Amino acid sequence: MPELPEVETVKNTLKKQILGKKIVDINIFYPNLIEFPTVDEFKKQIINQTINDMKRRGKWLMFELDDYFLLSHLRMEGKYLIRKKGDEVTKHEHISFLFSDDTELRYQDTRKFGRMHLIKKSEINDRKPLNELGLEPWDSNLTIEYLKEKYKSKKLPIKTVILDQSIIVGIGNIYADEILFLSHINPLKKCVDLTDLELQSIIDNTKKVLDLAIKDGGTTIRSYTSSEGVHGRFQQNLKVHNKENTPCPICNTNIIKIRVGGRGTCYCENCQKL
Repeated sequence: MPELPEVETVKNTLKKQILGKKIVDINIFYPNLIEFPTVDEFKKQIINQTINDMKRRGKWLMFELDDYFLLSHLRMEGKYLIRKKGDEVTKHEHISFLFSDDTELRYQDTRKFGRMHLIKKSEINDRKPLNELGLEPWDSNLTIEYLKEKYKSKKLPIKTVILDQSIIVGIGNIYADEILFLSHINPLKKCVDLTDLELQSIIDNTKKVLDLAIKDGGTTIRSYTSSEGVHGRFQQNLKVHNKENTPCPICNTNIIKIRVGGRGTCYCENCQKL
């Protein structure tokens, strides 16, 4: 958390607020957030760069600068806030980008799990982390044949593998439960045993669930918000995730919760028979 729809919402929110702004200074209060390059190089390279666009790849935010992409992974609780120059820096605000108009973009992260990379544009697809990612859910190459090739040697449960960002990007625990429920697939079913019909159902419902979640601004659970005062509404449409011991919306059987690959997993035993 956040997953693809939440990151897309953050991207769209920031796009309205920071495009065209020039970075004239930066304060890094927690250096471990910078994964590449060194902190000194990061500071040197990003100053005097202008934010020209906002993009997303999987769960990574991509700030398109003049010569670089700033990649930002929010992990559990990262968020961006707009402040005025001189506003008090609070305990969990770990990086501050000062713009030429005397506003600041601050990165806040209670758990400090987020990570940033600053990569030359010419190298963005040739090095980590983007070169390790699989297909976007709407990529035309996401086909039954593609999934069969990726799943053919995997004897792990589909719930575990659907979270693998090297196959399909952007799916996390919340949306995995929803996708498998709509596909009538038991989360414990092994990948190698999935039929062509089930693979197509995963593809179709991945797009369906994520499209709706993006439309609703993501899912607000616990402390996630895309920005101050911006809350997702997709939690109102959840069918099974976080619904244990409540009736299935299709058959009225109580939703159960188990652990699959260490992840809490909610599903209907009747609609998703193994």
